[in-house]
Amino acid sequence: MEFKMKPEVGFFTETGFGRLDIAGDDHYGFRPFQLLVSSVAICSGGVLRTVLEKMRMEIDDIHIQADAERIEEEANRISKITIHFRISGNNLDKRKIEKAMVLTRKNCSMVQSVAGSIEIEETFEIV
Repeated sequence: MEFKMKPEVGFFTETGFGRLDIAGDDHYGFRPFQLLVSSVAICSGGVLRTVLEKMRMEIDDIHIQADAERIEEEANRISKITIHFRISGNNLDKRKIEKAMVLTRKNCSMVQSVAGSIEIEETFEIV
């Protein structure tokens, strides 16, 4: 990826899906921590979806709520990301979803990339 400086604040890049503006000030683009949290949450959600489909679960929707805890005294670094999945569908089996969550954690490249430096907590509910 190549990033170019914006005249006012921040940087931008062009991707196959459009322009991505990134800045420390959310008036000018996505903040870096938002992109990190989004990357972890969406990678995990995508892997979970794939695993559940391979288990032949009938998934209608997965809603993801992601929150970050930050430590102000340590450059406001992210110390924990909490991801909660709200899963809807037909004939969903709680035990199978629990197994899928374990596989998701092992196979999500973003979760594995931050393992050891950011605590990741993943929970789910069937709705």
